[in-house]
Amino acid sequence: MTHQPLKRTPLYESHQALGAKFVPFAGYEMPVQYRDGVLAEHRWTREHVGLFDVSHMGPALLTLVAPSGDPEADHAAIASALERLVPGDIAGLKRGGQRYTFLLNESGGIVDDLMIARPIPDDKQGLLYLVVNAGTKDGDFALIEKTLGGVAVLTPLADDALIALQGPEAAAVFAALVPEAADLGFMQTARFTLLGEKAAVSRSGYTGEDGYEILFPAAKAPALWARLLQDDRVRAVGLGARDSLRLEAGLPLYGHDLDETISPVEAGLTFALSKRRREAGDFPGGPRIQRELAGSLTRVRVGLKVQGAPAREGAEIADASGAVIGKVTSGGFSPSLSAPIALGFVPPAFSAIGTRLNVIVRGKPQPAEVAALPFVPHHYARKV
Repeated sequence: MTHQPLKRTPLYESHQALGAKFVPFAGYEMPVQYRDGVLAEHRWTREHVGLFDVSHMGPALLTLVAPSGDPEADHAAIASALERLVPGDIAGLKRGGQRYTFLLNESGGIVDDLMIARPIPDDKQGLLYLVVNAGTKDGDFALIEKTLGGVAVLTPLADDALIALQGPEAAAVFAALVPEAADLGFMQTARFTLLGEKAAVSRSGYTGEDGYEILFPAAKAPALWARLLQDDRVRAVGLGARDSLRLEAGLPLYGHDLDETISPVEAGLTFALSKRRREAGDFPGGPRIQRELAGSLTRVRVGLKVQGAPAREGAEIADASGAVIGKVTSGGFSPSLSAPIALGFVPPAFSAIGTRLNVIVRGKPQPAEVAALPFVPHHYARKV
């Protein structure tokens, strides 16, 4: 059996210089932590600003093959094409807006969750910016190309770096470099000049904190990384703390809390199913999702506060009588709450907040209670 060599992001040497510990992740050699460790990095992000290399993700451009030159008509055309694969309202996406949605299979299962953004200028209509997950990007891109071939062209942005700046002081830090970025609200995007280069910036992230994701030319990415770290409020943060931060924020991780058998309704992500699309059901798996929205569900995603040792992925969830009713899909220790937390799936009858359950850890039941999500409040910068 042959193993493909691990890829490296444009910031690999920057991580080395900071004493990063590397692990294989989605085919890449990625920093899991730096010298201070996961716990310190997590807390620093919640209190100040964490700097993350997420260049392993899958940014791409989707461009209309035959634009008409009419900006609104061209957006309608590219949106209509992509809506064949996703249940989000892409047609109604405003200029500079970004939307969280899903690639779905024919049975309504989640092939991947992704971000879709619409550019602002007239001459960029008929184009959409996508970011898919690292571990699924090859399959995602193949699915999009197969379905939309002849209508739209997909161009992976493999030569760019993607950097996330996250935390309560992120806006102040970034405003020192790009004052105009402070005007963006949560899930809004724009292009700015940064260190003499064009950067695509979105006010978003996956930690539950305010912040930005910055798509930047790979050759200049180490300079931007170093410039951001010059601010005393900023520290580099690895994948370990990124996972504990998103878990506290109640945000699902593809391949763990989401997969091709799980629907957006089961996952508790119905906010991403726009009214127009859910009523029409004109997307893959539409009939199943409409049935589930009407109440025909066998499982739902819940948050659990756990007593005792952390319940990791795969741990069984049992009811008060000891009958196994579900499984943990993500679990670990919450630095913010100083307690173990988990995400998992249970039948709807056991999903009410406060329901007492058990998780089976090393063969022994431990008390757990269904908790409201997110475990730690989100602090997104929403515009009124």
